Amino acid sequence: MSKLCVVGTGPGNYDLITPEAIKVLENSDIIMGYEKYIKLIRPAIKNKSLEAGPVTEELERAKKAIEYVLSGKTVSIISSGDSGIYGMAGIVIELVAAHNYDIDIEIIPGITALNSAGSLLGVPFMNDFCSISLSDRLTEERDIIKRIRAAAEGDFVTALYNPVSSKRTELIKKAREIMLEYRNMNTPVGIVRNAYRDGQEVHISTLDKFLDIKMDMVTIVIIGNSMTYRYGKYMITPRNYGNKYEL
Repeated sequence: MSKLCVVGTGPGNYDLITPEAIKVLENSDIIMGYEKYIKLIRPAIKNKSLEAGPVTEELERAKKAIEYVLSGKTVSIISSGDSGIYGMAGIVIELVAAHNYDIDIEIIPGITALNSAGSLLGVPFMNDFCSISLSDRLTEERDIIKRIRAAAEGDFVTALYNPVSSKRTELIKKAREIMLEYRNMNTPVGIVRNAYRDGQEVHISTLDKFLDIKMDMVTIVIIGNSMTYRYGKYMITPRNYGNKYEL
């Protein structure tokens, strides 16, 4: 029976793709995705029909995948990280629901960019946290700013996806200004670029200085909460064990 699979491939390192994701890809007739993500996982998709395209063609890719499935093919669309977090699973299910297509959809989870970056920094997410994308391509800037302020006021550890693009450079500055209204200037900030890929960079800075570090669309910025501290190469957000037990 034909099926549409939306597969999270993790950060791109072959060793961090789940066995289930590899099995699904091997059993697909056609594999579709952003050309860069296809390239990252080529060892898992030998001898398969591949359709790679630009990152901005999510809607067209989802429509074409549905057409293939309706014609009897099993198709996998890949997303880096987890397909259900800023990934392709969203547009696929929205399209199917909008047109009431009777097709089988399977979503295969993957290691998120947030998980990947967090593991390289230590334990920044050991207490309550949130993630916010600074991309204003599909979300209005005013809504992004409202969410940043809510995260800052709520003292959440905050992961910022898509912090800077070639055209969007000011929103990360506004995010910093808002956070500084609620947090100490020395609050640890982790910056991870190309997590578990070639060119990986891991930095720990502070809220007042982190803008000095290179950032782009493959960067995750993790801003600690009021309790987060630095220990050597690690960011630590305490789980409050020290308040209940003698460490």
